[in-house]
Amino acid sequence: MASSLSVAAILAMMAGSAALPVTTPTLVARAKSDCSDAAAQVVEKTGGQLLSVQPSGDACVITVLVQGNGERPRKVTVKVPM
Repeated sequence: MASSLSVAAILAMMAGSAALPVTTPTLVARAKSDCSDAAAQVVEKTGGQLLSVQPSGDACVITVLVQGNGERPRKVTVKVPM
């Protein structure tokens, strides 16, 4: 009887430990901070409105919306090395 309780306890602990999420917030924060400077430079250079920033390998893919003279705004995507 004691061995069946031990097995049940072990299974319960294993099931509980499998449900724990694994996160890496440091890596996500680092990538965002690396791309934020590049995004600010692209927005300043184009005079556009920032739509998205995505790290891609060793570069940042930055998309801005640039207003034309009375025209429909155009979407500009720039890839900036990190």
